[in-house]
Amino acid sequence: MKIQRIESFCTADVGFVRVTTDDGASGWGQVSTYHADISALVLHRQVAPWVLGQNALDIDALVDRVCECEHKFPGSHLYRAIGGIDTALWDLRGRLEGKPVCALLGGAPRSLRAYASSMKRDITPEQEADRFVRLRWDFGFDAFKFRVGAEYGHDRDEWPGRTEAIVPAVRRALGDDVALLVDANSCYSPQRAIEVGQLLQAHGVCHFEEPCPYWELEQTRQVREALAIDVTGGEQDNYLPLWRHMIEMRAVDVVQPDVCYLGGIARTLRVARMAQAAGLPCTPHSANLSLVTLFTMHLLGAIPNAGPYLELSIEGPDYYPWQEGLFVESPYAVRNGQVRIPDAPGWGVQIHPDWLARAAYRVSDLA
Repeated sequence: MKIQRIESFCTADVGFVRVTTDDGASGWGQVSTYHADISALVLHRQVAPWVLGQNALDIDALVDRVCECEHKFPGSHLYRAIGGIDTALWDLRGRLEGKPVCALLGGAPRSLRAYASSMKRDITPEQEADRFVRLRWDFGFDAFKFRVGAEYGHDRDEWPGRTEAIVPAVRRALGDDVALLVDANSCYSPQRAIEVGQLLQAHGVCHFEEPCPYWELEQTRQVREALAIDVTGGEQDNYLPLWRHMIEMRAVDVVQPDVCYLGGIARTLRVARMAQAAGLPCTPHSANLSLVTLFTMHLLGAIPNAGPYLELSIEGPDYYPWQEGLFVESPYAVRNGQVRIPDAPGWGVQIHPDWLARAAYRVSDLA
């Protein structure tokens, strides 16, 4: 079964990929969000030439082939593009075998505990606490993540005192029986991160994400060694030797690869297995409601070292207008704070034909 055609359907933010074989089988995947149109260009220029005509079912070998053939370009957009092929081929295989992807990976469809993930910093502590209370009441969430510091803030807060205000405000509003997680988005020096971490510990926060510039692994490890709270990270990283180093040096307590940034399911499984061998849980990053969260759901349904949560963005069209209208039926319905992995073949979702009709189209094939 050989890959015959690769099609992309793109906007600047989202890029879906359809792969079709020489016998007419097909599957859907996605290049990473954010500048998806650039990743789609890389897909056709630097990925398609190496996978067209190749065995559609040998996903690991295909991924490695592209990385080796494009060894001059070991950067983010190449992996974001490779992920479009990888994820489409997993869907194709699931459709051929009549199984959801999580079953192909050795798991089974089940419900996953989700944490409501806020992406906002331009929100007061009181407003954030209020919307968390509404989400708990309406959807049964019992875990929430919010932002502290400023994104790459060099120890500065979004505005003075916001972090010291939002941590106790959210805890007071939700009580002691919910899990609280925070994301610093590379804001702090080690000294300041430890100070903030002590504040978080005092209010029962269980997860401190990316406290220091993410590439400064020694700084992150310094914070991890100073605190009892879980220090987490890895969403930005796509180079497997760096992942190996990060895990071996114990820079973090929890690894957070992003399926789309890293290059798809096959490469993310390698990171999850490295973490498993080191006794570390894997709670992938999935910060928007394109296909990346669905990919993550299937992965969490299969890996033995899955963390306790699925990250589920709570941002709507005011923050991510491009999320609207992607699917015929959303796979992200929340009941009692949980979402369920679809049991239909492949990813178990249908991309909306109206969205596809509006997207920029490009094709690479053997013809």
